[in-house]
Amino acid sequence: MADKVKLYAAGGSPFVCRVQIALNMKEIKYEKLEEDLHNKSADLLNYNPIHKKVPVLVHNGNPISESLVIIEYIDDVWKGVPILPQDPYEKAVARFWGKFIDDKCIIALFKVFGSHGDEQVIAEACEQLQILENELKVKGTKFFGGDNINLVDIAAGFIAYWLGMLEEATEIKFVTKDKFPKITEWADNFVNCRVVKEVLPPREYPPKEYLLALFKEQFGKE
Repeated sequence: MADKVKLYAAGGSPFVCRVQIALNMKEIKYEKLEEDLHNKSADLLNYNPIHKKVPVLVHNGNPISESLVIIEYIDDVWKGVPILPQDPYEKAVARFWGKFIDDKCIIALFKVFGSHGDEQVIAEACEQLQILENELKVKGTKFFGGDNINLVDIAAGFIAYWLGMLEEATEIKFVTKDKFPKITEWADNFVNCRVVKEVLPPREYPPKEYLLALFKEQFGKE
């Protein structure tokens, strides 16, 4: 029997797009079910009763939540292009950077817009980005994953695409090519990958208020 794959999603969510990129990399066919975050479906609440948020992947009736966990599941279940390194140490390193991006970078960046561009908050966010900038310098590769994208690149997708939309919408610009040349170059390469371009929302969508609502949904506070 063929695999039955459903993805509970919300339009414009970078966390949902993470999963879509992974599904694209593995060439997996799936059904995308759009959720209204203000009126969540009974299925979503049933499949993700703890966090009550998207994305949720349902594979043959079994739900998996949290974007990075879902990506690892996809990589374990389906063959094809690897998303995580095969070497145990390199795999652990990729997991570390994925967690760093979620726990440090994205939260710090989100706080910038929640604080309306407070200078100290911007400085703290730039400190986190500088760590990623330095990692790219040390690696000297096109992507965090080397010649091809991997879990770390997918995790950092918010920085590559959504951050610029928020900067434009709020007129709070702090990530520049002069400050972060490696991140800027990486971001251009990332958004131009076929498997990434196919799932990115249009540049003018979603509006600032919708993005901020998504992140408030994700992190529980501004």
